[in-house]
This record gives sequence, structure tokens and C-alpha cells, in this order.
Amino acid sequence: MGSWEAAPASGVDGTTNGYPNYSIRNVVHTSVGGSQARIRLSNRYGTSPVTFGHVTVGVQARVGTADAASLVTVKFHGAVSTTVAAGADIVSDPVPLRVPSNSNLLVTTFVPTPSGPVTYHPLAMQTSFFTRNGDHTADTWGTAFTETTSVWHYVTGVDVLNSSSKGTVVTLGDSITDGYGSTPNANHRWPNYLSERLGQRYGVDDAGISANRLLLDGGAGGEAAVKRLDEDVLSRTNVHSMIVLLGVNDIQQDPHQLDPTKIEGALQDIAQRAHAKGIRTIASTILPFKGWSVWTEQLETVRQAVNQWIRTSHAYDTVVDFDQVTRDPADPQRMLPAYDCGDHLHPGDAGYQAMANAVDLNSL
Repeated sequence: MGSWEAAPASGVDGTTNGYPNYSIRNVVHTSVGGSQARIRLSNRYGTSPVTFGHVTVGVQARVGTADAASLVTVKFHGAVSTTVAAGADIVSDPVPLRVPSNSNLLVTTFVPTPSGPVTYHPLAMQTSFFTRNGDHTADTWGTAFTETTSVWHYVTGVDVLNSSSKGTVVTLGDSITDGYGSTPNANHRWPNYLSERLGQRYGVDDAGISANRLLLDGGAGGEAAVKRLDEDVLSRTNVHSMIVLLGVNDIQQDPHQLDPTKIEGALQDIAQRAHAKGIRTIASTILPFKGWSVWTEQLETVRQAVNQWIRTSHAYDTVVDFDQVTRDPADPQRMLPAYDCGDHLHPGDAGYQAMANAVDLNSL
């Protein structure tokens, strides 16, 4: 089942030649553990093939450094090197690796030749490392990786073999699911907190993309959720259930979607397509955002209408009311100050913890 996901959003600006001769050590945080791992790589936004000359995965021992006994080469159809066509993704062969739950893995890629643009996930809330000086994928120590990055390149998922877990919970969302406003390098996104509550019952794949919308593509905000659903949710490994938190960017971003039925229709479409795959669906109400720079009474009316539909339509199997959980009782159109990261749109750590705590684990 899935243990970690970073949904690819777009290609890195200015990388028409790719990252030739780069080794990139992506730091990723597991949910459920297992006895084997598979790595997902993406060239979804590339316009030319990309060759991965060598890929490794290992358990992080300290920042940027792998536990030597755990570091293994990842193969693709039995080969160390693989070429991924423009617009395509690839899943590795399983590798023997004792993957701890709720722990950091180091997935290191080496690309020997030009390609591009480089597919990436823009908001990692995690520091990763890279070098422009050749293949260092097999290095245990992180000393060769002298530069840092706050995004994830190429790597879009880690699956694990765990016979005791029931499947994967995918959280489909925007920057709030992506963890904006949480403490960097602390894994305090609400899906991380949910994973800690679940233990080994389910893996959690975080398919949040900052600035993502339901109905419109958004550049670095990724393709519209109705478009990316198949790749980022339905095609993931052993998906049991899906939690959807989307709609605020359709309302607050320009152009504003002022017709709530359009947002509701998109949410219903997502639920129906998931149900057709046998996936259990959980809808979340949209969090309050009064005080955010563009908030108006007109936008608030749209949010309230969509939330009423979420609560009463029964389009989803159940609802988690994040609006109710995070709002200020003294001013319900605002987020509770203790939960607000400070911008009045995104929660901070305490807010994300409260959101995760509100999920009924039996509803999954």
C-alpha cells in the first residue's frame, strides 16, 4: 500500500535542459512501514525522455545521511538504469528494505544526461539535498550533497509491503493538505498527524498540491483536481478510502468561482469516480478564511453554500467537518486564532493536529 506521496504539480521553470549530472537526495516521510519498498518516479511534465542512471533508497540515520545497512539500489524491470518517456510515470521493482513507520527515507536519483523540464512538487515543507557533481546515489554520508532544496524532484511515491495493513487512505487537497504554515522538517501536516493516529491500520498518501483548484489548472498549483484524480488517487496502490478537502481556492483565487453549484458538481464527480473504483469517500467542509487578503461577504456566501451541500447531499459516504473544528466560536467566519498560522487561511501545527483528531478512524 502507499506509505508516502507527493503529487507532481508542474515542471521546474528554467529546466528545459533538465538537471544533467545531478544527484538529488529527496527526504520523504513514511506513514505505514513494511518489509519491501517500491519507488514512484515521474516525468509527467517533461517534454523529452529522462534517464535515471542510478536510484537508491535507504533509511535516514541523521540529516542527509543514510543508515549504511539499509541503503539499496532501486531497479526497474531488473535494470539499474531506466528511461522514462515524456509525460510518463514509472514504478520500480520491489526492493528488500525494512521501512519504519512515520520515519524519513532518503530517495536519491542520478540523471546523467540532459532532459526537461524537471517534474516536481513545489511545497515540500522539507529540506532535501543535491549535488551537481555526478553520481552520489550510493553515498551513505551526505557530505557530497552540498546544496539544499525545499521541493521534491522526480519522486512521487513510496509503496510498501505490509500484510497487516488494510490499504491506503489518500488525502486529496490543496495547500492545507500540503501542510503550508506547519513547522518545516517536522512533518506536522494534518495527514502526518492522521497517520500517527492510524498506526499500522492504513498507509496515508498525501495528494495535496498548494494552490490546487477543483475546476481550473493553476501552473505550479497543478492540474485541476478533477483532471489529476486518476493519476494521484485512483491509480495509487490499494486505495481503500479518500478524504477530499478542496474548494477554497476556487472561491478565493482569481478568477473567483461564484457559482457554488459548479464546485459542488466537481466534488460530486470526484466522489462518483472513486465509488466506481470501490473506494470509500470522505468529504471535508471548507475551512473559514475571514481575514485573508481577498475575503469578502460574497465569497463567504459561496463557502457557506458549498459547506451546506457537503453536509447534506450524501454524495460522499461520510463527512468530516473541518469548518466546525477550526472556526472561532466568537466569529465563525474566522479561524480560531490558536489554530491559525497567522495568515487567516492556513492552520498552523495546532490546527492541523485538531483536524487530524477530528477524523473518525472508524469512518475510514
